[in-house]
Amino acid sequence: MLAVSDSPLAPAAYLEKLNPEQRLAVEHGVGAANGPLLVIAGAGSGKTNTLAHRVAHLIVNGADPRRILLMTFSRRAAAEMTRRVERICRQVMGEKAEAMTGALNWAGTFHGIGARLIRDYADQIGLDPAFTIHDREDSADLMNLVRHELGFSRTETRFPTKGTCLAIYSRCVNAQQPIEEVLARVFPWCTSWAKELKQLFGLYVEAKQKQNVLDYDDLLLYWAQMAGDGAIAADLGNRFDHVLVDEYQDTNRLQSSILLALKPDGAGLTVVGDDAQSIYSFRAATVRNILDFPAHFAPAARIVTLDRNYRSTLPILTAANAVIEKASERFTKNLWTDRDSGGKPALVSVRDEADQARYVVDRILENRETGALLKQQAVLFRTSSHSGQLEVELTRRTIPFVKFGGLKFLDAAHVKDLLAVLRFAENPRDRVAGFRILQLLPGVGPSSAQRILDVMAAAPNPIATLADLPAPPRSGDEWPAFVSLMATLKADRADWPASLGLARRWYEPHLERIHEDALTRQADLLQLEQIASGYQSREKFLTELTLDPPDATSDQAGVPTLDEDYLILSTIHSAKGQEWKSVYVLNVVDGAIPSDLGTGSPDEIEEERRLLYVAMTRAKDDLHLIVPQKFFVHGQHSKGDKHVYANRTRFIPRELGDHFEWTSWPPPARAGETAVAASQPVRLDIGARLRDMWS
Repeated sequence: MLAVSDSPLAPAAYLEKLNPEQRLAVEHGVGAANGPLLVIAGAGSGKTNTLAHRVAHLIVNGADPRRILLMTFSRRAAAEMTRRVERICRQVMGEKAEAMTGALNWAGTFHGIGARLIRDYADQIGLDPAFTIHDREDSADLMNLVRHELGFSRTETRFPTKGTCLAIYSRCVNAQQPIEEVLARVFPWCTSWAKELKQLFGLYVEAKQKQNVLDYDDLLLYWAQMAGDGAIAADLGNRFDHVLVDEYQDTNRLQSSILLALKPDGAGLTVVGDDAQSIYSFRAATVRNILDFPAHFAPAARIVTLDRNYRSTLPILTAANAVIEKASERFTKNLWTDRDSGGKPALVSVRDEADQARYVVDRILENRETGALLKQQAVLFRTSSHSGQLEVELTRRTIPFVKFGGLKFLDAAHVKDLLAVLRFAENPRDRVAGFRILQLLPGVGPSSAQRILDVMAAAPNPIATLADLPAPPRSGDEWPAFVSLMATLKADRADWPASLGLARRWYEPHLERIHEDALTRQADLLQLEQIASGYQSREKFLTELTLDPPDATSDQAGVPTLDEDYLILSTIHSAKGQEWKSVYVLNVVDGAIPSDLGTGSPDEIEEERRLLYVAMTRAKDDLHLIVPQKFFVHGQHSKGDKHVYANRTRFIPRELGDHFEWTSWPPPARAGETAVAASQPVRLDIGARLRDMWS
């Protein structure tokens, strides 16, 4: 047992700042029966602080940090959680805290932890531990290669695209549902292709295994399969005394099955989440995991509800509670706060999206004049495309902004090229990476690349075989330079991150040849090199960057403006877990919230309701929900007045009206102004002139 302090009062000091419910969650099962714990943590209720205190409390009371498994929604969240745990432990343990929390090395995402465990057990499950991991785009490309080989790209009727095929495959794996059920419920237009899709998926799995690559779904699937083996499951479960899971409402059935296999009786299991913020069903997440947790572990499960909100004012919370109260099924909880000042959320009616953009910008600038920074304000929207008009208005008025939820940093072609070089050096059987970089060479097209990869795939030492191949015609000096690079990168795995610099210098001439804006793109590659310096090895860099990519270029590559202050634009999904002083929600109308694509079933409608709730509860002091009355049909605004009218979202019916301040913008002209305008003489009668043209 660890001796934590000579003073019996020391441990209580770090608990004094917690409210009674938070303290119940933190102290559960320490020194007593450590049964399953469900923490229902409302928005802004100090969830992260509570979970960090629980981990710290376990360590302070003698738990071995090496035997604590902490799983969060993102790698950055895990890093922040670990830092908080160290700060808390330091209050009790002093300098010993750093060593103890440094041993808390099983903190990360489900996929990240899965990748580590799979490498640990690779020999036992017939897998080469040097596997590489495909991101979604690479997985779709491999799916497309198999699709093409089967001839499905040449069918008489349109076969599903590579992205749709991957989405169907992923849904089957993560939801643990047969393909027929997935097609009927989520992809009804593909039901006639069930037989062909099964064939495609079977060959896709074989292709991954031949190339020694795993996709995102494999990281959970392999882990779940390992947990299904009695001996491996027992060994896995015995590794960890405590398993803590954040954002449990956003887990899928496969993740839940892994947890149940790790801790079948729930001993040492803590899950934290909020059913009212379950918004990731498009990733096969199911709110049932959190709703059914108490019944699964009955009667041992304990539920602690955190319903005190530290973020928002009372009027904002009252309105958000009213919206979520109409949910068909939820844990009973109504957030409360002692921040009872502030006005009601504004429900603002505007003419169209152009007026919506002008209204938002005017309010943002007004707030800035009263001392609020731009970065303390955020504009949220259901879908990335909804911010188009606003981005034009912000650019026109020279207001810097950063957008989250659009193009990811790692989706840029030049970044993917450089990462493909590293992946191919790490795993020369990775066909997608090889196919991409071979075609960077002059004179090497798809057919030539295919032949080279076929020869390498059949060889016991692919890189050595590459050196023996004749240079492709018209490749000139580029071929020996490429062969030399691959040999050096394969041999110098430990020379990191210098090997990334070597790969970048090889790639730069190709960058200049392929892209007109090479100088701008080169800055991204230099930034990628700086990011790489924070990782211990090439394998860790490739794994973690693939599993947890930045949400936007600004996330790791620096703010893409020269300004130190900037406005935040974000999809609601990307805004989850964040908070801002002022929040503006665009397009609060049926067709946007809920999305036209999200009203196919009662479950989908309930998730759209939760999405609005998440958006509303991001605001601390100031909330604006904007309702455009009409939307111009795409491509028609500059050519005509073809438009459709929209209704306010069904999630704010008239009976909830008292919780909002209803207003219109721009405000109607004053009567005096109208009279003056009406009394002005007509200076130019254009109508009469046009009539005269034909008289």
